[in-house]
Formats: sequence, structure tokens, C-alpha cells
Amino acid sequence: MAAILVTGGAGFIGSNLVRKLLNSRHRIIVIDNLSTGKLSNLELDNPRLIFIKTDINRDLENVFSRYKPSIVFHLAAQIDVRLSMSNPLLDAKINILGSLNVLELARKFKVNKIIYSSTGGVIYGSPKKIPVSEDYPSSPICAYGLSKYIIEEYLRLYYQSYGLKYIVLRYGNVYGPGQNPKSEAGVIAIFINQLLSAKQPILYDNGLQKRDYVYIDDIVKANLLAIKKDVCGVFNIGTGKATSAKQILEKIERLLSIKVKPLLAPKRLGEIKQISLNSNLAKRTLGWQAETSLSAGLKNTINYFKKNYEDFNHRRSWFYRLAFN
Repeated sequence: MAAILVTGGAGFIGSNLVRKLLNSRHRIIVIDNLSTGKLSNLELDNPRLIFIKTDINRDLENVFSRYKPSIVFHLAAQIDVRLSMSNPLLDAKINILGSLNVLELARKFKVNKIIYSSTGGVIYGSPKKIPVSEDYPSSPICAYGLSKYIIEEYLRLYYQSYGLKYIVLRYGNVYGPGQNPKSEAGVIAIFINQLLSAKQPILYDNGLQKRDYVYIDDIVKANLLAIKKDVCGVFNIGTGKATSAKQILEKIERLLSIKVKPLLAPKRLGEIKQISLNSNLAKRTLGWQAETSLSAGLKNTINYFKKNYEDFNHRRSWFYRLAFN
């Protein structure tokens, strides 16, 4: 039984990928330090799932030596743009040094392929024209984008020098059920949670910054296709459409039948004005294209959060009745 290693496998994207991978006949090894990931995201009772609490900066040689993974999905990362600018040393420690640790072990233990989760949202800097293709110059304006791009270049180097095959998937802004609404990343989850909690949402830069929003199921599909294709290279994974934060908030308000006046805040350091991704190369080479419309994805995500919010309020009401009656 071949083994597949998923770093950051208890996180939002990683856990959704792991659930799909468990439908195969492979043994799935998940490593995660649980700084943002959750054990509740994983099917720990599945006999083909092995979870190891550790992080990518530690000595992982025993993991690679024992399980000898043939495929590595590398998702573990520091993903907060603002944190990367306020603490670039931490960002580099995780995203560069931690990733190099994974690459070195993959080389040493002759992994067949690494599939690397990168960013199409910030790696191109502030493009003058969108959607951008993979040949658009990479010019990150935040430390997070730079650290992700540096590992892309290391992957190219390791392929040329050692024959370590790789696929880089540059995601747009990923969203969907299960995303952490308390993270700095993931404006859709944040807005939904704020509206359901009767909190005032914040629009930075008047909410005019535009992003390419990609539904989680489409992201998982791109990763699964990357296993099957015997190619190396960099691929944009996006819809090609740019939607502003203000438009996202208005769409969520309509779907929830809630109208709230947002707080306005200035633009944040390291944030770009607009981005959307041309994914024609992924369509031609991997057979991938986005299938979930923004409207359908928002409805699915809102339904998930509404159910969890209602379940939480029900449990809280039950607790208060038990405690005070």
C-alpha cells in the first residue's frame, strides 16, 4: 500500500483534500502542528489515516524513513499576509526553512512527486491587467508572497538537479464550508460569521480590492488531478473573475437577508488592489477548470455556517436552562 504524506493536513484545505484521498487505496500520513488546524477536521478512526502532531521545521526524517511516501502534498504554511509583513522572520522560518526541510527529505527518500500549494493571490504583485497567466512576472509586494515564490524556485532547482518531480498550484482566494472565520485569511468566512453574530464587518480600502474566489471543492480537484499527470510546472488555479470585497459583502447580505453598515478602514500593508487568474494552462494540461459558481459556493458556505451557528445557540440555550433552572 503506497503512502501519501500531507503536510498541514488538519487545516481547511488540507483536511478537505485528506477526506478525498481516503477514498483511494493509499495510506494517508498527515502531519500538522495544530496551530491553526483542528483534529476535528480529520477522520481519526479511519484505519488508513495516520496523524502525527509535529511541524515542518522539526526533524521529520523518522516520518519519511518509516512511511516512505511516494507523493507529498505540501500545504503547511504561514498564510497571513499582515503577519508576514510584521514578522518576516517567522514567515521565512515556516515557509522557506520549513519547506526546504520537506524538500530535502523528499530528495533523500526518493519521493516521486511534490504537489505544492502556492498563491496566485499575491505572487504577481499588483498586475496592471487581469486575469494574469503564469508567464506574468512574479513580483510579490508582501513577505508571504515572496516566501512562497522562493520555494517555487527551489522546486524548479531540485527538479533540474535531482529529478524531484513537482507541480505548483497557485490558488486564488479559497473559500468554502469549514473555513476558519477567526483567521485573517478568508474574508467570506469572516463576513458570514460577523453578520450571523451581529457584528459590524470591516471593509479595508473601501472594499474595492478585487480577488479571484475559488471554491474548496475545485481546489481539491486540482490537487487530485496533479497526482495523475506526469508533468512538472506551475499552474494557476482560479476562476478568471475578480470580485471586490464590497460585492462579496453585499452578496452575503442578500443571501442572509441582513443589511449592516460596514466599518471603513484604510488599506493594509502588503495588500494588492486586484487579481484574477487565467487558468487555461491548468485546463489544457491538468484537465482542470473551476466548476462551482460564486453564487453556488456562497450558498453552500452560508448554509454550513448557519447550521453551525444554530447548533451552537441551541447547545448554549440548553446549557443555560440546565444551569439556572
